[in-house]
Amino acid sequence: MSPTLTAGQHAWLQAMLKQRQHTLEAQLSSHLHGLSAAERAAEVLAQDGDDAPQRLPERDIAAALTAAEQRELQATGAALQRLTQGAYGLCSDCGTTIPFDRLKVEPSALRCVPCESTHEAARGSRA
Repeated sequence: MSPTLTAGQHAWLQAMLKQRQHTLEAQLSSHLHGLSAAERAAEVLAQDGDDAPQRLPERDIAAALTAAEQRELQATGAALQRLTQGAYGLCSDCGTTIPFDRLKVEPSALRCVPCESTHEAARGSRA
């Protein structure tokens, strides 16, 4: 258990992460109809027929949502792994404690607020 979290906080966050993981897995399964992302894309293209150009925005939105869900599922799984390894709740950049209030809002957070701000600013300047 992370030294910064009480047993109750640890259990609550673990339950939240597991619930989110379950929800994301169900959403992805529903969107992909049990297929891989590539297989589903090929199936949708084959179904579009003559109206493919008109359906392009719809397909793009569905693909973006699926990709976002896959990224969040990966982040949630990584957070659960950190939780079981005792590294959960520690900033990956500076090693300080991530406050429980931040973890309640973003249970898969990797960084404390100051480090996340720096990270986002650096990403923004590269774009």
